[in-house]
Amino acid sequence: MKKLIALLTIMLVLVACKSENKEGQENTSDTSETTVVTEENANQFRGEFIYINDGAVLKGNSFIYGVAINDMAEELKKRVAPVKKDTYDMVPVIVKGTLANKEAGAEGWDEILTITEIVDVSKTPAEADIKIEDKKN
Repeated sequence: MKKLIALLTIMLVLVACKSENKEGQENTSDTSETTVVTEENANQFRGEFIYINDGAVLKGNSFIYGVAINDMAEELKKRVAPVKKDTYDMVPVIVKGTLANKEAGAEGWDEILTITEIVDVSKTPAEADIKIEDKKN
C-alpha cells in the first residue's frame, strides 16, 4: 500500500511540475522537445523512438506522434536495434520530417510523423520513467 501511495505521489508531482512554454518560446534545455531554431531545422524533432510489431512512435515530453512506416523509419529501426537492451527500450533520436493529421476515420495517433532524415541516434537507451519489478518473497 505504501508503494502505491508513493508511486501516485511521484506521478502527481511529475505532472504538476511540468512546465508549459508560451507560444513561440523555445525550450533548449530539454532534449525531448521539438526544437525550432532556424528555417533549416524547422522540421526537426527530438524524442524517444520505439518500433514494435510494425508500429512506431516518437515520444517527447509534450507530444506523442505515430511514425509513418517508410524506408526511413525502417532505417531508424535498424540503427536503434543495437542500442536497445530490451524489446521495449526507447532510444533518444533527432529526426527531420513532416507532421500531418491522421486521415478521418483511421485508427491510431492523431498526428503522424513522416521521417525524411535521421540526424542523430543516441548510443544509450532512454531511462525508463517507471520501472515495475515483481519481487518474490
